[in-house]
Amino acid sequence: MSGNAGRDRIAASVVSAALEWVGTPYRHQGSRKGVACDCLGLVQGVWRDIYGRELEPPGPYAPDWAEATGQERLLEGLRRHFEDKPISAMAAGDLIVFRWRPHLPAKHAAILIEPDNFVHAYQDHGVTLTRLVPQWRRRIAAAFAFPCLT
Repeated sequence: MSGNAGRDRIAASVVSAALEWVGTPYRHQGSRKGVACDCLGLVQGVWRDIYGRELEPPGPYAPDWAEATGQERLLEGLRRHFEDKPISAMAAGDLIVFRWRPHLPAKHAAILIEPDNFVHAYQDHGVTLTRLVPQWRRRIAAAFAFPCLT
């Protein structure tokens, strides 16, 4: 299978898997479809759905971990497993990461479903489909492609 065909197949699988999580309640450090998850748990669960194995466990983390440490732990961890790509080239099936303020580390992850829609686990909302409006778009810190199956 050519590189583009493989990438397209993975992206379609990621979109399909992410949409199956919509409606899952929010719970900090959760990662079970239909039961509970947070934004990282959603990414872990979609990874598990696609690849049939667990992603690197993040270990325990507090809701304010990024503010407390000031380190880009989320981006560093994602770069070990996902393929960095320019934000301008992000496409359906990509992982997008947000930072709440320019001076703070990135700490929220989502999956792009269409150019202007993404799925994420959001406190008080659970896993939901959200429009990528300017207020979200300007907070994007990084974009990653899920790796192709080998």
